[in-house]
Amino acid sequence: MAEHSDNAEYYFNTATQMVEKGRQSSWEHLMGPYGTPEEAAKAMETAQRKSDAWDESDDEWKNGN
Repeated sequence: MAEHSDNAEYYFNTATQMVEKGRQSSWEHLMGPYGTPEEAAKAMETAQRKSDAWDESDDEWKNGN
């Protein structure tokens, strides 16, 4: 993982589909913060993967598995 000495935070803007350094837009359109621009760029993929895992866990719980 790349390190950034400026301790910047990166956000993924869901309206523009762009990565922003620092909070530049309204919170309603931002996902993050992330430590690197690469992590922010994968925000939707990360969210989908977590959502799928939670859904699977819920199904297992509901089915008693």
